[in-house]
Amino acid sequence: MTEHITALSPDVLRHCCDPVALGFATTDELEPLEQLFGQERAVEAIRLAAGMRQRRFNLFVHGPEGSGRHSSVVGLLEEAAASRVVPADWVYVHNFEAPDRPHALRLPHGTGPKFRRAMAELVDDLAQSIPALFESEEYQSRRAAIEQEFGNRNESTFSGLARRARERGVAILRTPMGFALAPTEHGEVQKPEVIEKLPEAERDAIRENVAQTQTELSDFLESLPRIEKEHRAAIAALNAEMAQQVVDLNLTDLREEFAGITVLKAHLDAVRRDLIANAELFLKAGSQGSEGAFPIAQARVHDTPRFHRFAVNVMVSHAENATGAPVIFESLPTLANLTGRVEHMQQMGTLVTDVTLIRPGALHRANGGYLVLDARRLLTEPFAWDALKRCLETAEIRIIGAGDRLGLSTTTTLEPEPIPLDLRIVLVGDRYLHRLLEAHDPEFSQLFTVTAEFGSDMDRHAESMALLARQVAGVVKREGLRPVTADGVAALIEYASREAEDREKLSLELSRLWDVLREADHRAGQVGAATIDREHVEGAEAARLRRADRIAERMQEMIARGTIMIDTRGSVVGQVNGLTVASLGAARFGWPARITARVRLGAGQVVDIEREVKLGGPIHSKGVLILSGYLSTHYLPEMPLSLWASLVFEQSYGGVEGDSASVAELCALLSALAGVPLTQSLAVTGSINQQGEVQPVGGVNEKIEGFFDACTGQGLTGRQGVLIPRRNVDNLMLRADVVAAVAEGRFQIHAIDHVDQALELLTGLPAGKRGLGGEFEPGTVNANVEARLMDFAEARRDFGRSAETASEQRDDD
Repeated sequence: MTEHITALSPDVLRHCCDPVALGFATTDELEPLEQLFGQERAVEAIRLAAGMRQRRFNLFVHGPEGSGRHSSVVGLLEEAAASRVVPADWVYVHNFEAPDRPHALRLPHGTGPKFRRAMAELVDDLAQSIPALFESEEYQSRRAAIEQEFGNRNESTFSGLARRARERGVAILRTPMGFALAPTEHGEVQKPEVIEKLPEAERDAIRENVAQTQTELSDFLESLPRIEKEHRAAIAALNAEMAQQVVDLNLTDLREEFAGITVLKAHLDAVRRDLIANAELFLKAGSQGSEGAFPIAQARVHDTPRFHRFAVNVMVSHAENATGAPVIFESLPTLANLTGRVEHMQQMGTLVTDVTLIRPGALHRANGGYLVLDARRLLTEPFAWDALKRCLETAEIRIIGAGDRLGLSTTTTLEPEPIPLDLRIVLVGDRYLHRLLEAHDPEFSQLFTVTAEFGSDMDRHAESMALLARQVAGVVKREGLRPVTADGVAALIEYASREAEDREKLSLELSRLWDVLREADHRAGQVGAATIDREHVEGAEAARLRRADRIAERMQEMIARGTIMIDTRGSVVGQVNGLTVASLGAARFGWPARITARVRLGAGQVVDIEREVKLGGPIHSKGVLILSGYLSTHYLPEMPLSLWASLVFEQSYGGVEGDSASVAELCALLSALAGVPLTQSLAVTGSINQQGEVQPVGGVNEKIEGFFDACTGQGLTGRQGVLIPRRNVDNLMLRADVVAAVAEGRFQIHAIDHVDQALELLTGLPAGKRGLGGEFEPGTVNANVEARLMDFAEARRDFGRSAETASEQRDDD
């Protein structure tokens, strides 16, 4: 028998935290810790990306869910943003030369809304003052003078023409069809039959006079459009002169208010020219605004679409007293939410748009600061990832809709001038997504050169426990929870070690820990307690498990009733209790599984039935091949392996993956070969290598507890227990009832290093070592195995000779 002590004492089954060693009574005595702890490497990377001013130092943050990635990143970015300058305002204004390409103007922060109000007031004021000006006595008299001037000019020209026609004996007659000419005699129009009777010379003179008059009349009529044009030009000049006066008067204060902003001077000049040229728009607005019982209330004409050409669309603005750069988190990173969009409105059955319908995106709001995005959501939104990369590459925000990208947009739209982009992008995702992007998107590594990885755990020592206690105090203060006693904090520390699956670690997936704390506070409130203690924390843990363990409870019920056949008493050849674990969302539980092995003479093949029916995963199949290698090299290494063996998980109807049952499978196989029964009171977990060494596995706590529950259901005898890899001892954070059962001698837990130790515990016989002669000690398990394999090899040899002799006889015949 092996001299190694395999039975574990109760004190190593759960790493308890001593409340006295924490050094406080309740968390009220602690200084709350709001900052992140245990993630120094990630914090260093985040601060590097936040402080770098050069392009392409964008950041990808990955780590386990619940580790505080989002909140920690935002907190660190806000800390860095506080020392940066406040970004400028950006506005879009109408482009009077190319209306479909609005101009983007950069203004000092806090100026955008002021300029928008000032332009709106300008339009509203002009809607009142321009109509009033054109109704003034000065304007009316000057226009009347122009009208009189051109009226007199036409009349005098026509009067001269009519006088000369009379002198020639020609009358100019007005008819519905226009002007007509007729010869006259003593002021009377001559009839055609009278003219026909006149001498030829007189008729020729009449025709000459009529033709000359016709020529002069044609010249006069041809001059009328030119004169009318001059008339209109004179009126337009008057209107422009008068409009210029009121426009310049109203623009004076606005120019003075924004005199220090160079980009506004050119825009205000363009506005001035357009206002003067389109003053009639305000005449219409003035006539409409005078209607109704409350004309002043109707004076907000800047809201009407035809005056949107003078509007200012503030895309992003920061208050004058603002400090630091913005930190924006966009929870829905669609293409429109990232780069902005151009909206449309319906008019007369068609879709139209203007500068006021340009909407900003998250890139506009975060410009000059930081933008945090969820990587998975970003990649699942059509065109969003490609648009973000394009903006980062060109360092500008260009608004292009999805319809334009696909070439499906047929409505009139705008092409706003791009806005320069200067910000840091932070993507938050997981490690798998990060590797996919690195492998399949060559642009990713060029644009996101900094990676921050959040760890899942940290070392458990006095300093880390003190920091966790202070962070508990921070959550209590921030959320208004009851103070937590030192005993309650100790229970939370033990829960964090259990979540880390390591007695010497603390889980940094703190969201689950805070959920337990909140539920413990609720339970404390239900019983009227002033503080949260261990009872409340452990009650919250138990309640969370109970809400999620319906399937585990049903599995244990089926084991107790014998539906799932698991023996926890007696001994059986070629049969052992393996252990498996399942994760269903937040619920994780273990249960035993019967593993059986059967052997016979063969050609050295070990059949994994799970693999044959395609229920076994590649790692499980690898484990079976490893134990086949152990058999081939450990027993009769100089002879061919002459057996056929089958291994199977009984009553397993789903997939089997992992190599954590390879020790149990090997023990079942060796039992079948040696003909030695295995106790069913012990369950086994652990993987094996080709030297027979037992390797650590995952889910060891759940596996032990699953077999303990099965044994409890069938009755504890004191001989039941679990064999685990010794390298898993540091992972033990078992339930209190399991620890108590071990302390009372009602359950056992053994730690093993080699498969021989498992054989000795399961069979009660020595495993056996090779002596100086190269043979195993007689009466040991290994000796029996090798003897059986020798029998198989000899039978195979004899069978081969018989087959060869029979073949020779057939040839002789």
